[in-house]
Amino acid sequence: MRRYLRVVVLCLACGFCSLLYAFSQLAVSLEEGAGGVGGKPQAAAASWLGGDGRGAGRGVGSAGPAAHHGRSDRCKEFSLCYWNPYWMLPSDVCGMNCFWEAAFRYGVKMQPVERVHLAVVACGERLEETVTMLKSALIFSIKPLQFHIFAEDQLHDSFKGILDSWSFLQTFNYSLYPITFPSENAAEWKKLFKPCASQRLFLPLILKEVDSLLYVDTDILFLRPVDDIWALLKKFNSTQIAAMAPEHEEPRIGWYNRFARHPYYGKTGVNSGVMLMNMTRMRRKYFKNDMTTVRLRWGDILMPLLKKYKLNITWGDQDLLNIIFFHNPESLFVFPCQWNYRPDHCIYGSNCQEAEEEGIFILHGNRGVYHDDKQPAFRAIYEALRNLTFLYIKHDLPKSLCAGHSASEEGVIICVRRVSRRS
Repeated sequence: MRRYLRVVVLCLACGFCSLLYAFSQLAVSLEEGAGGVGGKPQAAAASWLGGDGRGAGRGVGSAGPAAHHGRSDRCKEFSLCYWNPYWMLPSDVCGMNCFWEAAFRYGVKMQPVERVHLAVVACGERLEETVTMLKSALIFSIKPLQFHIFAEDQLHDSFKGILDSWSFLQTFNYSLYPITFPSENAAEWKKLFKPCASQRLFLPLILKEVDSLLYVDTDILFLRPVDDIWALLKKFNSTQIAAMAPEHEEPRIGWYNRFARHPYYGKTGVNSGVMLMNMTRMRRKYFKNDMTTVRLRWGDILMPLLKKYKLNITWGDQDLLNIIFFHNPESLFVFPCQWNYRPDHCIYGSNCQEAEEEGIFILHGNRGVYHDDKQPAFRAIYEALRNLTFLYIKHDLPKSLCAGHSASEEGVIICVRRVSRRS
């Protein structure tokens, strides 16, 4: 029996070696036969290359492989090639390169890149904060981003002008929406807590084509890729529809457990400044509640909740979310405080252990700390990101644009403007 097994293994090894030899000979024959090809075939650029040969990613510098020396001039590293029945290649294309490029190109087509959907609501004087938050998302993220920006009409032109000026980054798309509430109670919803803040409650009903969404307040700053919090969606179990961080880690300084006059989630409630949602599940789910024995869908439960608790809630839409998940605790995924790090985590001593051990992932500058001197560290981070500028260069960068930086190749750079500190 062992003798037969040895023979089988030997045959498999010989077959594998023969296959490798055949491929190598094929590549050599393609390369040798390329010089005699008459005419120029209609070459198609690989799908992962832009129209001018630059990649569509964040770094759009010149192609690195072309800088290699010591090769034949006709042997391009990244070729423009295609396959035809006669295996005919242009004279400047190497067979092996074209072989692997084609395999890579078709592999990319079968695996479309997932976009991360990020939503924010901006009203009043929140333009600068929102733009700074979007900058932080672009700087650190890997996957392409889709911004959903809900803003008052007078802010649309400003957002459009700024975001259009970043279009060369090629790493994001955006959509602008008006502030929209149910017509019969629009005024009541708009003034709940802060202007327009309750808009987030209606995102599953407005963005009907979006499966999952990350909502953040305007005073959020990303300190690591948005991809990382987006990956938490895969950790949801079959009943969970949303994820938020606790409002407090230390019950002795918690607000909900000491002052709330309504139900709230868990021991200290949850904070909705960073909210990850599987909106498909939210639209499908029927929610338990304390108003009727009948379970209600998302679009049907909001107004009855407001009518019942509007005299008892302090933090507006966040309180309504706490009430909903109090009655449906199995539907909430709770992520650690480092994903929503606020001044409360360091005002009364450090009380976010995960941030001490692993660092802060998302900074939430509520209480207006980006604009006063109560939390200098928060303000310093905000001002550093606010002063960042995206620049696209085609030649040496003038020092007057970005002191201390220079570049000799085409590409995107990030530089910091030197500005005087505001009083």
